[in-house]
Amino acid sequence: MSENEDKSLPVARGLLLPTLDSPADLRRLSVEQLPQLCREIREYLIDNLSQNPGHFGSSMGAVDLIVAIHYVFDTPRDRLVFDVGHQAYAHKLLTGRREAFRSQRTKGGISGFPFPHESGYDTFVCGHAGNSISAALGMAVADLNTPGEEDRHTVALIGDASISNGLAFEGLNNVSNNPNNLLIVLNDNDMSIDNNVGALHNYLSEITTTKRYNRFRYHAYNFCRHHGLIDERKKGIMLRFSNALKSAISRQQNIFDGLNIRYFGPFNGNDVTKMVKVLRDIKEMKGPRILHVHTQKGYGFAPAEENPPVWHAPGKFDPVTGERLKGNGSQLLWQDVFGETLAGLAETRPEITGITAAMPTGTSMNRMMRFPDRFFDVGISEGHAVTFAGGLAAAGKKPFVAVYSSFLQRGLDNIIHDVAIQGLPVTFCIDRAGLVGEDGVTHHGLYDITFLRMIPGMTVASPMDAATLRDLLYTATDFSAPLSIRYPRGKAGETDMTAPMSSLEPGKGRALSVSDCSRVAILSFGPIGTEAIRALELLKDKGISADLYDMIWAKPLDTGIIDGIAAADKAIVTIEDGALEGGFGSAVAEYLAEKGSHVPVRRLGVPDRWVMHGSVSQLREECGIDAAAIVRAVEAFAGVSGTDEKKKA
Repeated sequence: MSENEDKSLPVARGLLLPTLDSPADLRRLSVEQLPQLCREIREYLIDNLSQNPGHFGSSMGAVDLIVAIHYVFDTPRDRLVFDVGHQAYAHKLLTGRREAFRSQRTKGGISGFPFPHESGYDTFVCGHAGNSISAALGMAVADLNTPGEEDRHTVALIGDASISNGLAFEGLNNVSNNPNNLLIVLNDNDMSIDNNVGALHNYLSEITTTKRYNRFRYHAYNFCRHHGLIDERKKGIMLRFSNALKSAISRQQNIFDGLNIRYFGPFNGNDVTKMVKVLRDIKEMKGPRILHVHTQKGYGFAPAEENPPVWHAPGKFDPVTGERLKGNGSQLLWQDVFGETLAGLAETRPEITGITAAMPTGTSMNRMMRFPDRFFDVGISEGHAVTFAGGLAAAGKKPFVAVYSSFLQRGLDNIIHDVAIQGLPVTFCIDRAGLVGEDGVTHHGLYDITFLRMIPGMTVASPMDAATLRDLLYTATDFSAPLSIRYPRGKAGETDMTAPMSSLEPGKGRALSVSDCSRVAILSFGPIGTEAIRALELLKDKGISADLYDMIWAKPLDTGIIDGIAAADKAIVTIEDGALEGGFGSAVAEYLAEKGSHVPVRRLGVPDRWVMHGSVSQLREECGIDAAAIVRAVEAFAGVSGTDEKKKA
């Protein structure tokens, strides 16, 4: 592509990155300048992410690859579709968001992931793994069927082990079904968040395809087509024949060739000049292609290269030494309480098994690694994790599935069809439930209460504190039906991990504060109850009393508590860290409505709109589920008893 070279600038003596406000500016550089630019991007990322944390390792590793794609392709007319956004920071810097990047993942700032509402260069939402191939295929097919758009290019950049996701396989299976010119770039960085697992990863690590072979194949195809020996109708036959010939010669079959997708690679994805050359060579080829490249997570920063799992999202760190800056206090995280408790229970319960979908460290399920025959990391395959757990349960085991709430959404059909209908005793340990903060709209765990509540036979619980989480896990060991336990990201408070555990009765909450003179009762579900406790203190300062109940169970409800409140003629305020529509508060209101009760209810939860990123405290305030919002709700009822409310009606 001499066009880029004709527009090239002389090698700059100063910094390049500050002079680039768009990929068009990038394409005015010479190829020889690109390594310098990649170094500057990495320095910029280190400087910024050390103070404003984000997804470090993948984005550092993908810098050269992203620079090369924007250099060779005419973005934004040519589309770049990311898979997950962990690797997209260089993309943001090159597409007019260099200065805004300092605000990434903060309230009012840019997202940590590509987001179409934010930029025309962001072509598709990509917070969950596996969707890039399907989305990009749709775009590529649409272009070929739109007059004037046939020459547009679409590139799907899939990495962080997303290729192992079921949706990615479905996309690959359909790539050759319809005419398209899709280019799939497989960024094979040996990891998702923890180490990659599975046969596909092992296979990808050993694929070899020579440059000489691909050149010979390309020229042979053009020769046959020029002489009328092959046309588009016969192309598939020729492709399958050449694939078979290559397999026989190399004694290795290529899974992508088997799907009638041209395969190139593997290449060093951390060599930007090599990437430019390869992309130029294959850019104008017709038909679906896959470019397999290897990159190193954390490339360019030694501490991250040496320990990729820790440096996936390391938090704040010293940009010179790489020392991670730890927060104050020694409190355990919710996930650590879960992991330590489950592993402790497994010591005496050999039927307990632990399952995670590529998140052993992120969920602390790695504590179960001490039992290698009972620990299973199934990769980025949440639906499979659920059904696999169902199979274990059907064979007499007690599976615990640890998964982030937002990722569990992809396993809903499996929960219903493969677990709940059969009443199998699978326990879903739902991490990152509620507002998660800086990861934003694609990662908030807001909908699990609603979609689990609707499933017959499903029990839905959430602890207010770490001790109750331990009791719920202990309860689950002898539970004979599906059970879900949700808890948030972050610290769990002071925790005595040696205290004895008790079995809890489903549908039985607990009273934390009850007063005969109060006119309002607060029903809290889960750790958001700490906001209710703070609200009680604020109300006390105002001379207002309110009751507080930790309900623990959203299904079944503690109807005894609700009936007692109704009999005492008190109004009810419900509080939950989840979607207001169909959540815990809805369950309470539905129960009272079915009884014909006129007890006034004010439900506090996340409203029916998309919530972007910010700190958890900022988002709780925005959504009206913090202590101040609870105080306002109680104050609105404090002067109005249930009887007065009925008189007004």
